[in-house]
Amino acid sequence: MSSPRSESTRAAILDAARERFAADGYERATIRAIARDANIDPSMVMRYYGNKEGLFAAAMTVDLALPDVTGRPREEIGRTLVTHFLARWEEDEVLTALLRVGVTNPAGTERIHGIFREQFLPVARRVCPDPEQAPARAALVTTQVLGMALTRYVLRIPPVVTLHREEIVAWLAPTLQRYLTAPNP
Repeated sequence: MSSPRSESTRAAILDAARERFAADGYERATIRAIARDANIDPSMVMRYYGNKEGLFAAAMTVDLALPDVTGRPREEIGRTLVTHFLARWEEDEVLTALLRVGVTNPAGTERIHGIFREQFLPVARRVCPDPEQAPARAALVTTQVLGMALTRYVLRIPPVVTLHREEIVAWLAPTLQRYLTAPNP
């Protein structure tokens, strides 16, 4: 059992790591810089997380907390998911950090693949008319969600940034809805 002091040290390390990975990316973020940001000795980072890869894995743990869409009217699945994804991106800087790292680093890419496989693909399997097409349909949804997140939260393209959430939902929800529930093409 860990002490309250070690738990607060771990939390400080993880907070500093998330910020540093988001600002610098995986390659440029260093254990020394993260330790400095957390106001601890670099040896403590190594003690708790072993190496940079272990720290990255711990810092970039993401639970999308996807809503249960099986109880919702079928025609509202796209709207429900877009609304949820926007809220998650705006509440959790870890998602933005992970996206930044994921486009430049294999560890980040693999972390995104894992989230897709473990969290989103099961949702798609529950709502797709043809379960065999669920992986392709889920991947198409992912292109839209990650594309929107990349342009709104990372690249900050002005027209996308200035759109109100309801406008994004209105534009994106029908596409997600079609990808997940339309008959096979």
